[in-house]
Amino acid sequence: MSRSATVVDPVRATDVHVPAQYLEDPGTPVPDEGVSRVENAREMSPADARELSRHFFRRLQDLEEGTHEYQYTRNTLIEMNLSLVQFAARRFRARVLGGGLDMDDIIQVGTIGLIKAIDRYDLEREVEFSTLALPYITGEIKRYFRDTTWAVHVPRRLQELRTELAKAQEALTDVLGRAPTVKEVAEHLELSEDEVIDGLVAANGYTSGSLDAAGADADAPSTPNGTTRPLAERLGEVDPAMELFEEFHTLAPLLQQLDERDRRILQMRFGQDKTQAEIGAELGISQMQVSRLLSRTLSRLRAGMLTG
Repeated sequence: MSRSATVVDPVRATDVHVPAQYLEDPGTPVPDEGVSRVENAREMSPADARELSRHFFRRLQDLEEGTHEYQYTRNTLIEMNLSLVQFAARRFRARVLGGGLDMDDIIQVGTIGLIKAIDRYDLEREVEFSTLALPYITGEIKRYFRDTTWAVHVPRRLQELRTELAKAQEALTDVLGRAPTVKEVAEHLELSEDEVIDGLVAANGYTSGSLDAAGADADAPSTPNGTTRPLAERLGEVDPAMELFEEFHTLAPLLQQLDERDRRILQMRFGQDKTQAEIGAELGISQMQVSRLLSRTLSRLRAGMLTG
């Protein structure tokens, strides 16, 4: 759905021909040719669109779905009321710009909500169309944010909990005059502390930053030319287990070459942390024999890794 056109000379409800008897009595049936074509429906002012929409909705009720006249009337209603989508989308402008999103995408999503509202609107309830349409439009936009804008996918219940936590933290901060603790938030929402912690952790997945981006921390170390080092160079630390990966990868085939008793001794000594005396008692040999077997096996493995 493309964006609405720039308004130069707004289309007025009086510019569109509607039979006089129909304007005086909206309940009067209107023939197929009763409502003429509306030119530039997107340029109609909100007030005129609201007035004329009532007549188009009543006309839509009398038409058979699937006919050309039905499609024209429905499409005209959509175009006349796009200002509602633009009004609702403006509420999310800061969120859109902050998340690097395109407002055109939000307009498209909101238009889906507008179409749903048009299809569900019932004139007989005597409710203003905007009263029904705005919740549909904002609901679609919020659903879009919930389902597509998280940097890391988290379960929907945690996405919804993020919003509840934000509201609770804001309310408690006003009351307490300070940031609330996890326990206070949990009591306020009648949740367990673990659930609150899960929600707070999940909230970190809403946005992300590039590891190549320069850090904004004032205490961050700088390069000799004065520029701040990338985030990847300032966060995290070397995992000692990574250094062992290559050694384990080399050791694995050497262990397969050992006989069953030597592998069992290694398992008991280094896997089960048994003493040489305990190993000897279990295998029925002396502690001295266990010591010699271990030394021989370890020397063999060490030589195999050095040559490998």
